Amino acid sequence: MSPRVTASSEHTAAVPAHQLRTALADYTGARREAMPEAYSQYRVEAGGTGAGTTVGWRFQATKSRVREQLVEVTEEEDGTLVERDTRSSMVTRWTVVPSGKRSCTVTTTTTWDGASGVKGFFERTFAPLGLKRVNTELVANLERALQG
Repeated sequence: MSPRVTASSEHTAAVPAHQLRTALADYTGARREAMPEAYSQYRVEAGGTGAGTTVGWRFQATKSRVREQLVEVTEEEDGTLVERDTRSSMVTRWTVVPSGKRSCTVTTTTTWDGASGVKGFFERTFAPLGLKRVNTELVANLERALQG
């Protein structure tokens, strides 16, 4: 059995939680515009807003590590967006909670089945740092766009 890898990040944004949550779930508009450079070939295949959306992209984690992802979006009762890659074990959860009247905290947790051995050691050590950077960049891009 492959070891589980977890990458988490937290970002406080100076915009109301409902605005950031809406932008995060807008896969045809705000989300598409805010995607960091690590993502390319972005396309919405079904839906476009929140649950029921299917979106694809190419994620380049490093020079040599590229994932072709096809992600299905669901929502949990608390409003958490859940993105499941249909081509791997990767699952990302985006939770947005108010941290004041005009601010919120976005927590992102991504998990997947990692490699074993030496390759797995490096994956568990460095991949979470890269994902934290990319996910924080996405939230910061959305925050800037909402602040206009």
